[in-house]
Amino acid sequence: MVKTGDFNILKVLRKVDFGVYLDDGEQGILLPKRYAPAGLNEGDEINVFVYHDGEDRLIATTDKPYGVVGDILKMKAVSVTEQGAFMEWGIMKDLFVPKSKQIQGMLPKGEYLVKIYRDDQTGRTAATERVEEFLSNEHLTLAEAEEVNLIVLRRTDIGYLMIINNEHTGVLHFNEVYRSIGVGDKFKGYIKKVYSDNKIDVVAGKMGYDRVEGEAEKVLRLLKENNGHLPYHDKSDPEEIYLFFGMSKKTFKMTTGNLYRERKISFEKEGIRML
Repeated sequence: MVKTGDFNILKVLRKVDFGVYLDDGEQGILLPKRYAPAGLNEGDEINVFVYHDGEDRLIATTDKPYGVVGDILKMKAVSVTEQGAFMEWGIMKDLFVPKSKQIQGMLPKGEYLVKIYRDDQTGRTAATERVEEFLSNEHLTLAEAEEVNLIVLRRTDIGYLMIINNEHTGVLHFNEVYRSIGVGDKFKGYIKKVYSDNKIDVVAGKMGYDRVEGEAEKVLRLLKENNGHLPYHDKSDPEEIYLFFGMSKKTFKMTTGNLYRERKISFEKEGIRML
């Protein structure tokens, strides 16, 4: 069965002057000529994105949209009508957000965090700004120390409410934030704590010494690029360390301590030096 709003591997049914028709078990889905690779013949299989055009016909493209059904991402509104907003999708067609699926109304050129979904009744692909309706911590599929994908949902009094693996929510506390972040930003992180009421604390980056090992390569590279010496140490200002290394002072101290024990650097009054 063809999944609209997603990629499908389909077989070529027949070729016509204006493209090729792909097998959907019925009349076929048109892949316009501009998207059909040279040498594509009947019986060949091709991976295409399938969506409804303005006349409710299924169309295939080899262009890659910014997101598919199930994705949560920030998108830009290109136009707004009384019925809803149209978001830039990365393909010929814009993605529709019904007015009922907006929180405070959308404005042209505004950027909004949305979830792409498939309407159960029509099969058409649309988006909603009401992302939290799709998130739940009732049945967790996570464990402490597990690496996860994080998306910033909104700022709160204690930190940022984060989307975890497009399924759950957790809090990234202000004392764990070491750079400027905003709604829609995506990055890797890990589960710091799962509480008895299924609330979750998360942290950006990798956990423990896996994180240190990744940062160690950065410190050594920066030392090489600066003649083997850098004017940073455990007394340096945390903000200065973050601006130069892109890591917290705690991670910097763990990283340089590990490198010192491996006899790759030495500590000096003026900073650190490569051995």
